[in-house]
Amino acid sequence: MTHSERKVLVPGPGHPITVEPTGARVTVRVGGRVLADSSAALTLQEADYPPVQYVPLGDVDQSLLRRADTVTYCPYKGDCSYYDVLGPEGAVSDAVWTYEHPYPAVAAIAGHVAFYTDRIDVAVERDG
Repeated sequence: MTHSERKVLVPGPGHPITVEPTGARVTVRVGGRVLADSSAALTLQEADYPPVQYVPLGDVDQSLLRRADTVTYCPYKGDCSYYDVLGPEGAVSDAVWTYEHPYPAVAAIAGHVAFYTDRIDVAVERDG
């Protein structure tokens, strides 16, 4: 299937997607080492899936990232690229993902990365 033949879907009542400022500090750690620390994260809520924190790439220690060969496609968000994380116990494969050129409905996540919470520790620290 070529890029132009891919199905593109728009979020709606049957498959809602929202992107909102998290409004809290998000700290991401791998093996106890801080990978990201941000007060500018976005929360993407898609249908019935758990919410996902998207952190600005500028708030990530990019020296701990290595571009992976993995690429996937989401009809709602677009082409997705991955990073391995170089942790203290070795590389964590495909632990971070990004939509570098997301579709218009989720354009706010451009320049942000997200983390697999089963591989990387993601903490949302709300005041109060």
